[in-house]
Amino acid sequence: MSENIEKRSWSDKVTPVIMKFVNTKAVSALKDGLLYTMPLSLVGSLFLLLAQIPYEPFNNWMAGIFGPEWILPLLKIYNGSLALMALAGVAGIAYSYTKNEGYEPMPAAIIAISTFVMLIPNTVTAIGLDKQEISVGGVIPIVWAGGQGMILSIIIGLFVGYMYSLFLRKKITIKLPEEVPQGVANQFTALIPALAIFTIALAINIFFKAAFQTTFAEWIFKVLQIPLQGVTDSLAGVLVMGALIPFLWWFGIHGAIIVASVLDPIASANALANQAILESGAALTIANGAHIVTTQFREQFVTITGSGLTIGLVIAMLIAAKSEQSKALGKLAIWPGLFNINEPILFGFPIVMNPFMFIPFILVPTVSALASYFAIKIGFLHPFTAVSVPWTTPPIISGFILQGWRGALWQVIIIAWSTIAYYPFFKKQDAINLEIEKKNKQAAA
Repeated sequence: MSENIEKRSWSDKVTPVIMKFVNTKAVSALKDGLLYTMPLSLVGSLFLLLAQIPYEPFNNWMAGIFGPEWILPLLKIYNGSLALMALAGVAGIAYSYTKNEGYEPMPAAIIAISTFVMLIPNTVTAIGLDKQEISVGGVIPIVWAGGQGMILSIIIGLFVGYMYSLFLRKKITIKLPEEVPQGVANQFTALIPALAIFTIALAINIFFKAAFQTTFAEWIFKVLQIPLQGVTDSLAGVLVMGALIPFLWWFGIHGAIIVASVLDPIASANALANQAILESGAALTIANGAHIVTTQFREQFVTITGSGLTIGLVIAMLIAAKSEQSKALGKLAIWPGLFNINEPILFGFPIVMNPFMFIPFILVPTVSALASYFAIKIGFLHPFTAVSVPWTTPPIISGFILQGWRGALWQVIIIAWSTIAYYPFFKKQDAINLEIEKKNKQAAA
C-alpha cells in the first residue's frame, strides 16, 4: 500500500512538469509543423534510394538503357523534396503555431517562407571556364533550404507564428467591412504583420552584415546548429536519447513523439549532411565528418518494434508464458509489434507505471543505442544517408533497405538482446499473474 502511494506521489510530481513542457506553444507547433514534411521525406527517400541502389549490375543495366546520367532525374526529385526540408519546415511550424492560436494560418506560412529566404545567403559559388571561382547571385541555395537551414527554420517558424498571432490578437490589422469576401479580408489582415516581420528581417540582415560580415543563417549554423549536431553525435547524447524515450513512456507520456519533436530537426540535418558527403564523391565515413545519430538511427535501432524495444517481451510471452493473461497478450501483441506499434504491451502488460518493469524498459533501448553507436563508429554499419523508410516498416526489412545485410543482421542481434534482457523480468511477472489466476479460480469454485 505504501509503495503504491509513493509511486503515485512520484508520478504526480514528475508528470505535470513534463506535460507542461510538452504542451507549450513552441513544442506543440514544432511537433505538429514538422509532420507536414513527412511526404517530402518518405516519398523523396524512395527516389533517392532508387538512385543509390548498391548493386553495380543494376546500375550498369540502367546506364545501358538510359545513358550514364540516368540518375539525374531521380536526384531532381530529391532536390525538390528531401533537400527542401527546412523550407517546408518553416512553413509548417508557422502554420501550426498560428492555427493553434485560432487564426487563419496560411498567410503566416507564406510570410515564414519569405522571411526564411530573406535571411539565408542568396549567392552560390561556381567555377568559371577559366577555373576561377565566381559568385552567382539571385538564387536560393538548396543547401540552406535543406540540412543547413533546419535550426534557422525552427527559429523563423516560431518567430513568425508568434508575431503574426500577436498582431492579430492585439487587432493591429487592416479591418475591412464584413461585405468583403473572407479570402480577400484575410490577405489584408496579413499586411501589417508582414510589414513588421519583413522590417525586422531587414534590420537583422543589416546588423549581421555590419557586425559579423555574414548572414543570420550562416551565424546560426556556426554558433548553434553545428554544436547541437555535435551534441547529438556524442556518446552522452546517445545515452540520453536511449533512456529518455522509455523513461517518459513509463509515466504514460509518449516519449518518442516528445523526443522526436526536439531531436528530429537536428537528426534530419545530420542525415542531409551525410547525403552531401556522399554526393561530393567522398566516402561516407566518420573520418570524413559523417554523423552517427539521424532519425533512422533512432527509429531502426532505438525504438524499433516500439519504445523500449518490447518485441523481446512479446517473444518471451510466446515461448514461455504460463499464465493465460500472458499467453493471450503475446498472441495479440506480436502483429502490431512487427510494425513497431507496442501500445498493447505498454498498457496491457502493463509496463506503464509498473516498477518491476522499469529497469528492463530503460536498459534495453539504452544498450541498443550505445551498441549501435559503436557499430557505426567502428565501421561495421555505415552512417545513414537521407534515405528513410516509413516508421511502420518491419524490422529486418527496414535494416536491409537502409544498411544492407549488416543492417538486417544488426536488428536481429538487437531483437535477441531484447528477448534475453526482458526474459527474467517477464518470468517473475508471469509467475505472479499465474498465482493470481489460480487464486481467482479457487475463489470462483
